[in-house]
Amino acid sequence: MTGKVRIAFVVATAENGLIGRNGKLPWRLPSDLKRFRQVTLGKPVVMGRKTYDSIGKPLDGRENIVVTRQAGFSRPGVHVASSVEQALALGQELAEGRGVDEVMVIGGAEVYRVALPRAERIYLTLVHAEPEGDARFHALDPQQWRETAREPMPHGPNDQFSAEFIVLDRQG
Repeated sequence: MTGKVRIAFVVATAENGLIGRNGKLPWRLPSDLKRFRQVTLGKPVVMGRKTYDSIGKPLDGRENIVVTRQAGFSRPGVHVASSVEQALALGQELAEGRGVDEVMVIGGAEVYRVALPRAERIYLTLVHAEPEGDARFHALDPQQWRETAREPMPHGPNDQFSAEFIVLDRQG
């Protein structure tokens, strides 16, 4: 692969910025999970340990990198990093080896916060709801991000709320 490997976020956030409640997603949106798979398949995914625990297993078809300070953490099919920087560097190395152009950061809130200065693209699902919860997505500076795509999420029969798929690219 020639060219630079981009750091990209994949995040679903409610209109009030909420992304989680008690270690889980605060909504049921199978249509968004389908898009998540399409956007991340074949690419390295970086996540915090709590996000990994909420998923419960490595995501298939992707190199899984878990950031944790927990000594001795080890799971089959998972690369372990002790910092977000280490995880992103490993993700870029794995992406280059696979010939893909993105490393996907998939949460949680603290990993997003630490990785934000390195992010160049955000695949955002804006969920049209304002649920309660305990994890929020860091507010973005509108001067640093521009919307490059927006489309309504196809509303499936099991989707709890409507939503939009938005792509944001860092300016400059």
